[in-house]
Amino acid sequence: MSYQGLDSKVIVVTGAAQGIGAAYVRRLVLEGCTVIAADRNLHGVEVLAAELGDSVVPAAVDVSSAVSCAELAAAAMERFGRVDGLINNAAIFSTIAMHPFWEIPEKEWDAIMAVNIKGPWLVTTALLEALKASGRASIVNIGSDAVALGRTEYLHYIASKGAVAAMTFSMSKELGGFGVRVNTLSPGPVYTEVSRETVTEAQREAMLARQAVPRTAGPDDMTSLAAFLLSDDSGYISGQTISVNGGLVHR
Repeated sequence: MSYQGLDSKVIVVTGAAQGIGAAYVRRLVLEGCTVIAADRNLHGVEVLAAELGDSVVPAAVDVSSAVSCAELAAAAMERFGRVDGLINNAAIFSTIAMHPFWEIPEKEWDAIMAVNIKGPWLVTTALLEALKASGRASIVNIGSDAVALGRTEYLHYIASKGAVAAMTFSMSKELGGFGVRVNTLSPGPVYTEVSRETVTEAQREAMLARQAVPRTAGPDDMTSLAAFLLSDDSGYISGQTISVNGGLVHR
C-alpha cells in the first residue's frame, strides 16, 4: 500500500535498532521514504542500513540527553534541511523486571521516565525547526494500551505511557499552527524477536481470549498505521490516541 506524499519524506525513527522500531524503518523504506534510523545501539542501526540500503541513514542518539538529541537534529538539518516526520519509538520496556509499585527501585523509575517520556519531549524539541521547515510534518508518539488494561507490576512503564498520550494532545495544540501534526499510536500486546519478561504465557492467553480478533499481533500490525499517520492522507488527524489491540480494550 502506498500513502499520499509519503514517498518523498524524510523520517526520523528512534529506537530503530530492533523490534518494532526496525519494523517501522523497513515499512517506511518500502513506502519510498528516507529514514534516519536512530538508536543508542549504533551498530544495530548500521546493520539495518546495510540490509536496507541508501534509504536508511544510521545515527547514534541517547534520547534522554538534550546534547545527544541536539546533535541528531543538527546532523539531520545539515544533510536534508528538513525532517517531515518523527516516530518517537525509543522506550525501556523489554528489560523491565516486574515489581509491585512499592518495590520499584527509584533508579529504575527515573531511568524509565528519562527515556519513555522525557525522551520524546527532548527529541521533538531538538527537531522542531527541522519539522517546521517541512510545512507538512507529522509526529507519531508510541504509547501503550497496557495503560487501558490497568496492567500491574510495572507502574513506572504504565505511568510513562499514560504521560505520552497526554503530552501528545497538548503538543498537537502547540504545534498545529506550524503545520506539524502529533498523534499517539497505542499498541496492545505485540510480539517481536525481542524477548521480554513482562508478559507470562498465562497472561498472553488470557488477553488473547478477550480480543475481538483472535490472534496475536506482530510488528506489521503497527507499521501500516504509523505509515498512514506520517502520510498526507492523515492530514486532518491530530491530537489523537489510536489503539491497535485487536479489540482487547476500548478507549
